[in-house]
Amino acid sequence: MKRNSETQFKTSRVVFSLSPLIFAAYNIHAYIDAGTGSLIIQILIAGFIGGIFLIKVFWGKVKVFLSNLYSKSKRGNG
Repeated sequence: MKRNSETQFKTSRVVFSLSPLIFAAYNIHAYIDAGTGSLIIQILIAGFIGGIFLIKVFWGKVKVFLSNLYSKSKRGNG
């Protein structure tokens, strides 16, 4: 137990010592240009459509799995 508390203490010390560096950046001069913005939008749309496609493809397997799961629990209680 002593070793675990020492590790936690060291970890918290590192986090607290680095936290001012994270919050010290006041003037950040950055922007997202049109190419990067459109790439981000394309990634989001592709992820959404890919998720819908995965649900469509595997919906039958998910439905069978859930029906088997619930039918086993009903048989075990009855």
